[in-house]
Amino acid sequence: MDIGFETIGNATLICHDRRPVLVTDPWLRGSAYFGSWGLSHEIPPEQSAAVESCRYAWFSHGHPDHLNAESMPLVRGKTILLADHVGGRVAGDLADRGLNVRILPDRSWQPLSDRIRVLSIADYNQDSILLIDVGGTLVVDLNDASNTGWGRFVKNEVARYKVSFLLALSGYGDADMINLYLEDGTPIVPEAAQRNPVGRQIAFRLDRFGARYFVPFSSMHRYQRTDSLWASKYTTHLEDYPVGFESARGELLPAFIRYDCAGERLEQIEPPEAPEVVYPPEKFGDHWSEPLDHEEAGRMAAYFKNIEHLSTFLDFVNFRVGGRDNVVELVKRRFDRGLTFEAPRHSLMTAVDYNVFDDLLIGNFMKTTFHGRWRRHSLRPDFSPYVAKYADNGKARSSAELHRYFAAYARRAPAETVRFYVFDHVRGAIETGARDIFRSFIPMDSPGYAATRRLVRKFVKPVLE
Repeated sequence: MDIGFETIGNATLICHDRRPVLVTDPWLRGSAYFGSWGLSHEIPPEQSAAVESCRYAWFSHGHPDHLNAESMPLVRGKTILLADHVGGRVAGDLADRGLNVRILPDRSWQPLSDRIRVLSIADYNQDSILLIDVGGTLVVDLNDASNTGWGRFVKNEVARYKVSFLLALSGYGDADMINLYLEDGTPIVPEAAQRNPVGRQIAFRLDRFGARYFVPFSSMHRYQRTDSLWASKYTTHLEDYPVGFESARGELLPAFIRYDCAGERLEQIEPPEAPEVVYPPEKFGDHWSEPLDHEEAGRMAAYFKNIEHLSTFLDFVNFRVGGRDNVVELVKRRFDRGLTFEAPRHSLMTAVDYNVFDDLLIGNFMKTTFHGRWRRHSLRPDFSPYVAKYADNGKARSSAELHRYFAAYARRAPAETVRFYVFDHVRGAIETGARDIFRSFIPMDSPGYAATRRLVRKFVKPVLE
């Protein structure tokens, strides 16, 4: 290919300028999330060879379906491109492994070859966005990122290009902790169970950013552990993406494509589906009967007590490991609200020791139970972001560190960043209260409920973007 790009795998984009130049998030082999996820499709030899020939590799964030440990040997010798994140956790980890790391300045176009240049944006949720100009065609790689203050900037950049592609996570919503339970043992049915038409989500996002094409991205996985296989019914398949898609201005493309920018020619890549395999948790070192010893329980307790924000809304966390409870008291004066995580010893301690607790959440073999008084049964916005995003990756555990963390991102785009941070932390209460009232009158599977969701997407969300 003279000038163009290819999409393959989970979130892998390969950009060519006479030769392969840039690859993003190369997960080409192995598993993710302690073996819970495998790739849904095989990587063809042609694309595998192109990845190995690239001079640059860009990683959007630290999740193992993007920064995949088993695929890292393929990027040795390349220049690693990263967004300029506060804390620099990923950059430090990769540099310690002897890799050549280059931090991209925020919101600044940087040349990689004669006809390829990139612009990187780091957001406070520790996600990264990459805009790639490939010979005058714009490719917007949003991967897993949601708009946290950069949406208007990206929309303005898209408007400068005649041809633009939007690559982003879409689907029913299993790429999060959905293995949730009430205190009485009742499972909390995830929103993914509603199977809202994915095409509607795609059309909304495509129209909001003004891009010409949408490529399904960052969603191509399947569950493969016996203790997480239950979540398979919530995954999104290739045939699900077009359902409900209607857009007056844009077009939905297949997930795996080759695009020639000079000739504006599109070719579909049809990789074979990966074999369906199922592994016991023991293959990944997890034995559910193993309890924590005293020293491990102490390390686990210290990990959570060091995240100061948790004590502002949560009284305790309990880890049930090998049938034994390990309670971490976050406050002494009350015991009204808590969480129990039931997890296998090996993955839990790996997550604690390596500061990758989000990997344990997204794997969905760990079970989470809510205790006591909760306004809504969700780990957002007060648990997951503060533990996995701000503490683990941003290295902001104390109140003072959090203040400096958010101030640093706010200085880059003050009005938008502050507005979206406030929205992130206020919308939960408002949305959940309104939704609970609404659901008490109108069933979730009724036409009225579906119509109201469409109105919210059409009129409320655009105001925030």
